[in-house]
Amino acid sequence: GRVTTASVNHVLWNQCQEFLVKLNQSSGLKSGMRFALPTEAQWEYACRAETTTKYYFGDDASKLGDYAWFGKNARDVNENYPHPVGKKKPNAFGLYDMHGNVWEWCQDWYGDYQSTSAIDPSGPTGGKHRVLRGGSWRRNAGYCRSALRVGGNPDNRDGDNGFRVSVRDF
Repeated sequence: GRVTTASVNHVLWNQCQEFLVKLNQSSGLKSGMRFALPTEAQWEYACRAETTTKYYFGDDASKLGDYAWFGKNARDVNENYPHPVGKKKPNAFGLYDMHGNVWEWCQDWYGDYQSTSAIDPSGPTGGKHRVLRGGSWRRNAGYCRSALRVGGNPDNRDGDNGFRVSVRDF
């Protein structure tokens, strides 16, 4: 599905769901379509933009400052907050801030990957934590890699947790 940019932080996973319910009630999307958090697989596909490198621009972390707000160009210079979306370079899909700025909630529960290959896999059916992707303005370059994933308590309100909305078929 198509992924658009949201500029929201300090948000709980459950608040994302409440927002999406209201958005879907008033959206006027065609039948079978709705707004949702991206699954972890959809988030990574959108971030990578058909690349296989550590970052959507390549493997050289020294270039990350051109594409992302992260520890070195935010926290380490006392800019301890999320920055306006779209101030850095986008990926090949035209998406901004896929690396850094705020961790982005995904729909999936956090858990081990499936042991078999799958296209657009679903995560576990339950768990304690939800998936966060992308890194943030607080973290070093390694946390901003396309493949990096962490589990977050869905009741955690943090200044570097945010979300991105996708439009999906259901």
